[in-house]
Amino acid sequence: MTATGTTAPASSDAIEAQSLPIVDVTALRIGDDAQKAATVAAIRSACLDKGFFYCIGHGVDPALMRRVFEQSAAFFALPESDKLALSKDNSRANRGYEPMRGQTLEPGMPPDLKEGYYIGIDIDIDDERSSRHFNTGPNVWPSDMPVFQSVMLSYFDAMLSLSRVLLDGLAQSLDLPTTYFEQLHRDPLATLRLLHYPPQPANPEPGEKGCGAHTDFGGVTILMQDDVGGLQVWDHDTQGWIEGTPVAGAFVVNLGDLIGRWTNDLYRSTIHRVINQSGRERYSVPFFFAGNPDHIVECIPSCLGPNETPKYRPVTVDAHMRQRYAGSYI
Repeated sequence: MTATGTTAPASSDAIEAQSLPIVDVTALRIGDDAQKAATVAAIRSACLDKGFFYCIGHGVDPALMRRVFEQSAAFFALPESDKLALSKDNSRANRGYEPMRGQTLEPGMPPDLKEGYYIGIDIDIDDERSSRHFNTGPNVWPSDMPVFQSVMLSYFDAMLSLSRVLLDGLAQSLDLPTTYFEQLHRDPLATLRLLHYPPQPANPEPGEKGCGAHTDFGGVTILMQDDVGGLQVWDHDTQGWIEGTPVAGAFVVNLGDLIGRWTNDLYRSTIHRVINQSGRERYSVPFFFAGNPDHIVECIPSCLGPNETPKYRPVTVDAHMRQRYAGSYI
């Protein structure tokens, strides 16, 4: 059985005049018990609703965030031949460059109008984990960009730290011990993607988008987006799209399919998409945290309602990610 919500909505493309909630997570890092309780309640409210929220008070250095965007834009400005020399097709761990229209996230629609670059935790090719686990192995780096690697690895570490904070908050919001997801952080599957979206063509193919409607595969996504906009989130209640308008200094956090499986869809893994109608180049940097590949994901008993049974069979993080990834590269 696959995760629910991965089929794109068939209703109108009307955009709702709503916004996503803003959650200040400062208290999860340095607050007292009362402040933490208020933050946990805000996280629970957002997760029960759309599974999306703006995250402020995260403690990530704004200068580092700027440098990531600068290096990302510089990479995508390289000649196509230079980028293709770093193609992820040459990497057993799916690291490196993905060309425009290389992925199709919305089944039955044209390939996504974006190009990307994959970065993960660096594992030697001879390490047994490289052959045993999905998307595990060495990174690849552009040789003529001297600070690219250091900037991206610094940001990757910052995202690993923030994902731990968020998962601790999610555990508390489900009335679980703060350390409930602790085992996920051991040798985790985690991916940083640099994405570049050109402006939407004036006459796109039917259904063509920067990023087709989909749910995220893993546990938690932490998205850094520029000021261009284009992210749209599906609202289950109104059956319409909500603009994920950029908020300066904030990340957009959303839940992936693994959290849906854990909570029996009590917490939503919500469909979203990107349509860049700005007329400008758009850059975004999502960080996808899935967790330890051998960890078994099964329904948390306290998430079941009266007379409710689990919707999903237990699955390892590795098996789930392999299945979801394969469905978007056809």
